[in-house]
Amino acid sequence: MDRLQSMRVFQQVVDEGGFAAAARKLDLAPAVVTRLVSDLEQHLGVRLLQRTTRRLSLTQAGEDYIDRLRAILAEIDDADAMVQAQSKEMSGTVRVLAPPVAAAHLLAAAVVGFQRMHPSVVVDVHVEDSPDPAVHEFDLAVLTGTAQMDPNVIARPIILSQAVFCASPDYLRRHGEPATPEDLRHHRCLRLRLPNVRLGPMRLLDPTQHDRVLEVDVPAVMTANHTDTLLRATAEGGGISSQPVDLLVPLLRSGAVKRVLAPWITARLSLVAALPSRKYMPPRTRAFMDHLIEHSRAAIQGLGIDLHQS
Repeated sequence: MDRLQSMRVFQQVVDEGGFAAAARKLDLAPAVVTRLVSDLEQHLGVRLLQRTTRRLSLTQAGEDYIDRLRAILAEIDDADAMVQAQSKEMSGTVRVLAPPVAAAHLLAAAVVGFQRMHPSVVVDVHVEDSPDPAVHEFDLAVLTGTAQMDPNVIARPIILSQAVFCASPDYLRRHGEPATPEDLRHHRCLRLRLPNVRLGPMRLLDPTQHDRVLEVDVPAVMTANHTDTLLRATAEGGGISSQPVDLLVPLLRSGAVKRVLAPWITARLSLVAALPSRKYMPPRTRAFMDHLIEHSRAAIQGLGIDLHQS
């Protein structure tokens, strides 16, 4: 018995709802499909399907088996695609959805690096900030951890990050560096304004003390609903703001900004790569997703911040 073929045929019978339909889909004789499923049941020593003249249904053992089987066959397909991708040059288009901040600070550089390795792959980036992203219209979507996603979407973590306080050296020379969270009341603070959310006290977390929470009333001299605007104003010496640490990597390394009030943070953040389905994933999409994750994690190494601390 070809066990792998029997497993694939069994999955097709379940997906198509019958032996005849599965046979047409697989271009096999109905008798061959029936025999392969019977061989699989004999090998397992359990009945997987209840057969009647009118309908076909899974037994309890069949339901449990198909759930595990789908994941196993998907992993086999992924492994095959990965090896095949290494043996030939990839081409085609990868359509990617991303919010503005991730597109500008993460995706753009990752695309450039990816295309150095795979110059024949076109990456089509669609930038949109939506609470309900249309993941199924793209090969890959880069989403924040708070985005709404269909439960059938496959999500893979890209970055676990934190929002930290920062200011430019020029600002700190003129106004001094805050020593405690309460000192923020006497500083020029730049704050993000979220849609339909009233600006209130800032909520701070101390990761070194099991995320001890402290709320501080922080007056804002500037607000914006755009992270890049606040980041630019901070680098120009406008004040202190809270920013995702992965966005700060080049500015911290160049000395354009400095982290302040460590170890306090204002949020734990995450980015995920969302796929409409693991099934039939082109090798170029798999390769780009793997490169994006590797590029993103490499970019934040060496800063001395534990981004995986819970």
